Amino acid sequence: MNKLKKALKLFITFFKIGAFTFGGGYAMIPLVQHEVCDKNKWISEEDILDIVAIAESTPGPIAINSATFVGYKVCGVLGSTAATLGVVIPSFLIMLCIFFLLDKFEEKPPVQYAFLGIRACVLALVIKALISMYKKCSKTWVSYTVIAFSVITSVVVTKFIPINTFYIIIASAVFGLISYSILRRRAKK
Repeated sequence: MNKLKKALKLFITFFKIGAFTFGGGYAMIPLVQHEVCDKNKWISEEDILDIVAIAESTPGPIAINSATFVGYKVCGVLGSTAATLGVVIPSFLIMLCIFFLLDKFEEKPPVQYAFLGIRACVLALVIKALISMYKKCSKTWVSYTVIAFSVITSVVVTKFIPINTFYIIIASAVFGLISYSILRRRAKK
């Protein structure tokens, strides 16, 4: 498959993902995994963890960062451009429609119930992504410590102390790197 066809397929794939994902990047992860790993076999399931880590630790929305990373890995700069546009355009069009329509219909019970259903679906997708990532993550004291630190700081501390989650992500990454270097030194001895 030549690069242009592959880029077009990336655009269509991420357009579908962008059009049918509600709730942000974490809700998108199961769809990305299905489309790029299971269906198209562009990347491995282990790469999904790397994608999430990179997309989470770089500036910008996780959905756009994930699409850009997958697109680049599959088809270089052309692929990253196609995948990024594919995931962004549906959101842009939907937000444009919502901007014009929501004021007129937001008080209607069917609209309120639709959003209630969408929220429940988003929660289920986020939990599915969490379970999927947990299964592929290494089960060591380091990973459990990083998880505990991240959960405690992001859920408990940010509730009571106004701290930017960026610092929590950086602290978790630093802790993981320090732990990795300590474990590597011990393995060499």
